[in-house]
Amino acid sequence: MRNFVEKLSAVLDRVAALTMRIAGVGLVLMTVFIAWQVFGRFVLNDTPTWTESSSILIMGWFLLLGAAAGIREGNHLSFDVLLFLLGDRAKQVAYTISDIVVIGFGGGMVGYGLQLAFKTWPTTIPNLGISGGVAFLALITGGALLVIYSVERLLRRAVGLPTIRFADKLAEDS
Repeated sequence: MRNFVEKLSAVLDRVAALTMRIAGVGLVLMTVFIAWQVFGRFVLNDTPTWTESSSILIMGWFLLLGAAAGIREGNHLSFDVLLFLLGDRAKQVAYTISDIVVIGFGGGMVGYGLQLAFKTWPTTIPNLGISGGVAFLALITGGALLVIYSVERLLRRAVGLPTIRFADKLAEDS
């Protein structure tokens, strides 16, 4: 089982690196699109209409992909003050509960995101000419990654492999 989890983690390392690269490209693209919109509006006096809709779609992707990778790496926002007071065993229980809650949340993102995508698929985003359901693909993908990464964290903990959390990094640094 330990070998399987180590191989799974190696694959998910690559997936997380890819998602962060995609998120980074998305952030740059959104910045370029918004800059073009401002330039078009104030310099050319001809506002490009596609830039705002495109930027909002791209923002959804880089936020949700980046958040999923942050969950995996333990660099997400969390309330870790209580964890400094707990012993190692209690910390592991708290981490496990946290991962289970994140799995439920990610599952909700996938389930409700699919419902929204199916209901809005027949519509069209006017300035882009693409299906309205495309707007929810980032939500579905981000939710699926949350579930996958949290299950990985549970598996790593179950087989005795370390799962580095931001609070633990802070404790080691101080």
